[in-house]
Amino acid sequence: MKTILLLLVFLIPSICIAEPFVVIKTNMGDIEVELNQQQAPISTANFLHYVDTGFYSNTIFHRVIPNFMIQGGGFTRTLSQKITGAEIRNEAANGLKNERGTIAMARTGVVDSATSQFFINHANNKFLDHRSKSTQGYGYAVFGRVTSGMDVVDAIATVSTGRKKGMSDVPRNPVMIQAIERRDKD
Repeated sequence: MKTILLLLVFLIPSICIAEPFVVIKTNMGDIEVELNQQQAPISTANFLHYVDTGFYSNTIFHRVIPNFMIQGGGFTRTLSQKITGAEIRNEAANGLKNERGTIAMARTGVVDSATSQFFINHANNKFLDHRSKSTQGYGYAVFGRVTSGMDVVDAIATVSTGRKKGMSDVPRNPVMIQAIERRDKD
């Protein structure tokens, strides 16, 4: 009887807790993402705060590198940086990997510096995974996975890029994030 109760205690939360979904609406198509609040609660809550406040509307994917990633969520069409909230704790040690199609928090060289910017891995980027608690080994926190629209990610990853306002890998024609919205999974 105790074994059955213990199994239920561990199984019921994973059965009952539905992970949130969002749709990233771009001028190149929609990308649906399932977030992982169970393994990345801080990153997911942070991202959803920006979603719910409309922060991401009319931002761009400002850094695009094929066979690596597409990064957005912090700059306007004119490459003006948006004012963000506080930095969050890095959850890269959550067991999730920077594999093709996963979404992760972007940050500076400081481990706990992520705010609004995120990236979608266009390839398996094992070197971005958590390896140790050192500054060099901490990694980038994955908090979800693309469930539909990888063809859009692939298309974005191949746009022509260049330097603009001191930044490299900027799409020559802006890739707009028109909005990011929550979506109920059917």
